[in-house]
Amino acid sequence: MNTSRETPAAMGDNHWREVCGERDLVAESGVVVLLEGRQIALFYLPQQADRPLYALDNRDPKSSANVIGRGIVGQLGGELVIASPLYKQHFRLEDGSCVEYPDQRLRAWPVRLRGDRVEVFDSV
Repeated sequence: MNTSRETPAAMGDNHWREVCGERDLVAESGVVVLLEGRQIALFYLPQQADRPLYALDNRDPKSSANVIGRGIVGQLGGELVIASPLYKQHFRLEDGSCVEYPDQRLRAWPVRLRGDRVEVFDSV
């Protein structure tokens, strides 16, 4: 299942990096993985059949702490969000934008399940 918006062929299969196995994910919650030294928070929502997996930077832009993966997943105004555990601002899982503070943003990473492996697209 590809949970990114673009097809793997369009994005270049050689840029997808395996970061963990599906069994490492926690339903309705976040886990943090390392990709080239960068912390990425993965959120697994198996009830969302069209897109069950999201990836955002783990570093909270307000506190500079690596805590986003420990946030609470929920919905706000019909959008899936993660609430930062420190200052409680909400980031959209879709694109990493902040609901309360438009100047804050998390990088959103293309992510997919390929078999039982989780892969993140690394464009660098």
